[in-house]
Amino acid sequence: MGQVEEAKVSCLNLLTRHRELLVSTLRSIQCLLDNLLASGFFCEEDVEIVQRTVTKANQVRKILELIQCKGEEACEYFLFILYKVRDAYIDLQPWLKEIDYKPSRDVGEMKVVNTDPISRYSEKQRQEMSRDTSFIMSYGQQDETRLEELYTDTVMELLNDCNQSLGFVESLDQLLGEDGVFNPQGEIIYVRGDAGVGKSILLQKLQNLWSKKELQTDTIFFFKFRCRMFSIFKEAEQMSLRDLLFKYNCHPDHDPDNEVFDYILRFPEKVVFTFDGYDEIQEDIDLMNVPEVVSPEDKANSLQLLLSLLCGKLLKGSKKILTTRTGIEMQSRVIRKKVILRGFSPEHVQTYINLHFKEQEHRDLVSVQLDASPHLCGLCSTPLFCWIVFKSFRHLHTMHDIFHLPETSITLTDIFLLLSEVFLSRLVAPASSLLKKSVRCISETFTVGLRPLAGFAKLALQGLVRGSFLCSREELSECGLTEEDLALGFLRPVSDFDASEAPATFEFIHITLQSFLAAFALVLDEQGPGSSILRFFTECSRRREPCCLPLAFCISSSVKPSEKKPFAANEHLQFTNLFLCGLLSKTQERLMGQLVSPVLLKKKRALLKAYLSTSVKVHLEGLPHHNGEEGKKVHVLPHFLWILRCIFETGSKDIAAMTAKGITASFIKLGYCNVYSGDCTAINFVLQHRQKLLGLDMDNNNISDYGVKQLQPSFCKMTVVRLCVNNLSDSSIEVLAEELCKHKVVKVLGLYNNNITDAGAKLVAQIIEECPQLEVVKIGENRITSVGGRYLANAVKKSASIFNVGMWGNRIGDEGAKAFAEALRSHPRLTNLSLSANGITSEGGKCLAEALKENSVLRIFWLVQNEMTDDAAPHWADLVQADTGLSHLWLISNRFTAAGIQHFAEALAFNTKLKEICVKGNQLSEEEQQQFESEKRLRFH
Repeated sequence: MGQVEEAKVSCLNLLTRHRELLVSTLRSIQCLLDNLLASGFFCEEDVEIVQRTVTKANQVRKILELIQCKGEEACEYFLFILYKVRDAYIDLQPWLKEIDYKPSRDVGEMKVVNTDPISRYSEKQRQEMSRDTSFIMSYGQQDETRLEELYTDTVMELLNDCNQSLGFVESLDQLLGEDGVFNPQGEIIYVRGDAGVGKSILLQKLQNLWSKKELQTDTIFFFKFRCRMFSIFKEAEQMSLRDLLFKYNCHPDHDPDNEVFDYILRFPEKVVFTFDGYDEIQEDIDLMNVPEVVSPEDKANSLQLLLSLLCGKLLKGSKKILTTRTGIEMQSRVIRKKVILRGFSPEHVQTYINLHFKEQEHRDLVSVQLDASPHLCGLCSTPLFCWIVFKSFRHLHTMHDIFHLPETSITLTDIFLLLSEVFLSRLVAPASSLLKKSVRCISETFTVGLRPLAGFAKLALQGLVRGSFLCSREELSECGLTEEDLALGFLRPVSDFDASEAPATFEFIHITLQSFLAAFALVLDEQGPGSSILRFFTECSRRREPCCLPLAFCISSSVKPSEKKPFAANEHLQFTNLFLCGLLSKTQERLMGQLVSPVLLKKKRALLKAYLSTSVKVHLEGLPHHNGEEGKKVHVLPHFLWILRCIFETGSKDIAAMTAKGITASFIKLGYCNVYSGDCTAINFVLQHRQKLLGLDMDNNNISDYGVKQLQPSFCKMTVVRLCVNNLSDSSIEVLAEELCKHKVVKVLGLYNNNITDAGAKLVAQIIEECPQLEVVKIGENRITSVGGRYLANAVKKSASIFNVGMWGNRIGDEGAKAFAEALRSHPRLTNLSLSANGITSEGGKCLAEALKENSVLRIFWLVQNEMTDDAAPHWADLVQADTGLSHLWLISNRFTAAGIQHFAEALAFNTKLKEICVKGNQLSEEEQQQFESEKRLRFH
């Protein structure tokens, strides 16, 4: 009994002893008052007494006075409230831990209701975000699909500051985590990807998971913004950070003391921001005149607030996810981590098929059509295009009992024509009751829907001309569009965060659809000159440096804007050009001929053909050329790829042939040009008309197995095939082996950093054996074990032409090393070999060293990052002493000690040809390294 009494006294003492700490720290009193009143410890009069007190500190003092008058149980319940409502009383949690507070059994059973404004606001955000993100857009505003029923992951790759791969994101939790962080001081998680690759839906899924508390994060606030919304804000409108957060998201309720905003300022790490579509900001801005906003109370232009948030001038430490299209670059100093979206893998496409089609028969039919068309598979690796294709399958089946797409090669124009057909089909009279399904007539659908189609097309073009992705009701009316037309599905309302019943602002359901309709407007236009169809070609052909504004101004005040609109990206204009080519193609002549004058159509087609026929030649002439071992080499710009895409959309073999003739270089470098699998059809469409041999470097893109299949007809002319860092599997190597072994002209084969296994290595070995001109093979950073290593080594042994082999970063081990040792013995031509990072121990090293004593040709040998120890050192020293002709030996990051290095130092005295032995990163101290300073050919740095 005495112990119980002592415990009660200790709670009273605690409140007395730590009174000043509580007075200075307690901020949220409403939750205390609500619970003390509900539990009966306070009456209404007590609450009124506290509320009549003027300052927050005095209110806390009054609560403490009253609670201590109520007795020990009331005091312990007071502490229990602080203990239970952690978010509101986060500053007192260390104190509660320090005093080792644990609620008694009786108090622990008492109810505490969290009425704290901070917790209430967090819950309100979760509820509203769950409502806003649970459905995804579909064809019409009334046709919604639950996010969880259709969302499919995409391939998400982490990059470092040099855009080199750091691996892949396995779950959305990793986006906010530490995986892939290369700059801890950076503020931005930078997510980029092509149009339609799933950036917005990724953020929606992330927001939805947070709303359901299924995202592994301790953040309690989440603010989402679409960057194009900043174009809505009036230019002269000044707002504070508080306005931006609460006026354009949801507003805190019952927060007279601004506790929520104060909490955000004090604990920015508890806040997540998402900014979607940074490339879509279209404001004119002179960056030199934009002052930084460093105070959360200052009012400024909304764009200034956005930039200050992204740079960390405001709410530094909060988590910020920013999405943008490929091609928009930022200073690495403000980026925390980079993620690039690669689209659907074949497994993702299959998952998407299963989600779209519930009947196995339909799944099989779709899969068969995709398997029969690598180009269609490539298009479907982009989620937006895949969505349109699958929805079109379902529409054709539902409306017309058809379950296949056209047999001819499907273009992007075909896909968006299908989407438009679905929208416009709502205007076509339904089939008579005697018929189950109506007969599909595309021309009738477009003819009936021509008026609204022309209106939407005009609206889309006007938006692109003025650089806007948003439109008002007045602009809709000016284009002849009615309220009924909105129900077709081309547009969707944009929330302007006011209380008006009818939405005042609209946008096209995707920016690429706006580009398609703008192209339609250029074709339908019968008033302007025919040459007006080339207006966007001219703009896109201008040479531009990669844009890394506006965030550069956050780093340095010396940055000068290079353009009036530093934010404006022109990819949407490139898409407009592409769709224009598709609509004016021979394939669409019958349809377009019923919508526009055939004479005008012919004139526009002739103008387009004349422009495209010389565009590649003009582009290449403006680029620097270099003469190398492969001949005349040119590194093209991404605009070159857009031209090829446009030529493919026309379907004109004449234009393709003239384009191929205009490519005079014998080696084209397309590295880092953002080539994806669907582009390979366009590249092949032109290159297959080339008569001369050609080298093609497509390293560091995203062509995948689908792209290799589409390039198959062009491999017969390729002397250089570089496909490094392209996510290729063994199925791509099957295609390469078939074509390269058939034509036997390849000299260089680059397959570094893909997903090639031993099965693929066996096929590469076949290429090495059967191609008599093959000189260089780079196949490092794959998944090749000792089995594949033996295949390759045996092939190298038989080849009389190969002189450079790169195997860095596989797992061939000692068994593979022994096979390469046999290949090296007396090899007539091999001068360069890398077996770095292959798990080779002293056992394998000894075999290599012994074999090289019989080799007088090898000049450069890399064995970096292996596991050789001093056991192998005498064998390598014997090789060095033999002075065979080896000039560079790299043994960086092995396990040699000073004793092993001593063998090398002594052997070098008898060697005249070795220029260096690199032994950096072995097991020597600085003092031990200094022992070998006199031998300059031993490199420790």
